[in-house]
Amino acid sequence: MAHIFKKYELDSQELAESLTAALPHDEEGNPSHSHTIVKLGFLTLEAGEYDEEGNVIKEPVLSDKYSIDVLWKDEAADWSQYEIQVEGNGVHTFAGWSFN
Repeated sequence: MAHIFKKYELDSQELAESLTAALPHDEEGNPSHSHTIVKLGFLTLEAGEYDEEGNVIKEPVLSDKYSIDVLWKDEAADWSQYEIQVEGNGVHTFAGWSFN
């Protein structure tokens, strides 16, 4: 049984939801596939600044892309148009797996 680790950036959270919803699910709406999907969201590109009371001094800068990591079991869905490459593991990895 092969596993494939891929990273994706999408234009919106809604697109991410529709792609993952299109994967196999049972009649109750529960995933029936055995892929592992981690929705990372809009990644922080620049950290925000806060005072000692937690008030925002400078807002963080977030990516305009919604990120997902998937550990595909056996065969990956064709999301190649959203696939990205990163140095190292990026901000997330699956335990025991290295990206690239």
